[in-house]
Amino acid sequence: MANRTTSSLGPIVALGLLITLAAGCADKKPPVARPIQPPDTGAPATGGTAAGGGGGYATPITETPVARPPALIDDTMASRTVDDLNRDSPFKPVFYLYDSADLTAEARAILDANSTILKTYTAWVITIEGHCDERGTAEYNLALGERRAVAAQSYLVSLGVPASRIRTVSYGKEFPFDPGHDEAAWARNRRAHIVITPK
Repeated sequence: MANRTTSSLGPIVALGLLITLAAGCADKKPPVARPIQPPDTGAPATGGTAAGGGGGYATPITETPVARPPALIDDTMASRTVDDLNRDSPFKPVFYLYDSADLTAEARAILDANSTILKTYTAWVITIEGHCDERGTAEYNLALGERRAVAAQSYLVSLGVPASRIRTVSYGKEFPFDPGHDEAAWARNRRAHIVITPK
């Protein structure tokens, strides 16, 4: 009799265990995925209290632009018209000593800076204009202006600017920048002037 009671209790006990386990599991909630907080960038998080209290998560990290040298920052240069560019030219002129087409140390430094601009804006084609002061004959000054323009061109090419992007022209003494008739005016008129030209 005892054996029959024990054997009939087996299924009842097993059923009871199953019910207990099911009831215990019903009380547990499935785990909730928590948002992953981005790494601390030093910027204050948004959505929290002023004292740093709870509530929000830090704003998503956005890529900050890479800093560029000041000379390369003006992206509008490439989209401006040729006339606008030449009106407010990014290029500095090169000055020469009297009756000379030799580049001084200062002239080479100016051309170094101009070559950097040309290497940045690779679509630009330039014309180097050779100019002279009013002294001397028109023929002599045309030849001297050409030598000045070619000297500037050769130096830019030596710095890596393609020769195909540089044209030269001589105006001699025909278009002075300063209409004066003294040494100060003459010094300003002995120059190689760079203009951006259409291709």
